[in-house]
Amino acid sequence: MAPMSDVAVVHGMRWACNGGKRLRGFLVMEGAALYGVSPLQSVRAGAAIEALHAYSLVHDDLPCMDDDDLRRGQPTVHVKWDEATAVLAGDALQTLAFELLSDPACHPDAAVRIDLVASLARAGGARGMVLGQALDIAAETATAPLTLPAIEALQAGKTGALIRWSGEAGARLAGADVTALGRYATALGLAFQIADDLLDVVGDATVTGKAVGKDAAAGKATFVSLLGEAGARARADALVTEACEALSDFGPRADTLRDCARYVVERDR
Repeated sequence: MAPMSDVAVVHGMRWACNGGKRLRGFLVMEGAALYGVSPLQSVRAGAAIEALHAYSLVHDDLPCMDDDDLRRGQPTVHVKWDEATAVLAGDALQTLAFELLSDPACHPDAAVRIDLVASLARAGGARGMVLGQALDIAAETATAPLTLPAIEALQAGKTGALIRWSGEAGARLAGADVTALGRYATALGLAFQIADDLLDVVGDATVTGKAVGKDAAAGKATFVSLLGEAGARARADALVTEACEALSDFGPRADTLRDCARYVVERDR
């Protein structure tokens, strides 16, 4: 039997985690810092959400889903290896996320660890990200384009659920109320998706690291198609303001998170 380090699925896991913005892990650690949680502790929760996010991208890129060949500027896992390796690499990354959260090194209190595990399971499952992906797939064959409220509901699951968890995780690690960071992350997540929709229209694939123009080619209703480019930018800017206002109780200590919200709508990838 080949050593585990030589198995293709392990290489696929590492490949899937290369590059990217690390936004979700960043949100976990910056939120935790507001409560004085050590980076040596919060980094495990940050790594967990990045592993779960990477799994979702690997599966999202499969031929049975979005059938993408490029992710983060490199071939997708199923293109680099094959579909079976991609499925298994994604499965392994998903379970790694919960292994990291359930490790006592993540938090000495088992109740906190269970809360992190349970809340991430909800965010990533049939009431969160998976639901959003299912709604997205259903929209491709719907007889009528989605309305704006329907798109917001879809994206609240597909993109927003994991971003919201990332924003709240620092408070969960500290045993604190998640309301303020949850409001921040909810607005941030929607602004992030609007920026993604804009990049699909005006972005450069050599910069974004993934295919662009797919939404229009597929006839998908997006924030841009419904609001127009200027309207979508205005909506994203309003959400950034909402996100920053949610952090008012933290004062200047939350300036890095405010900068992050602005970056989300100004980025080119």
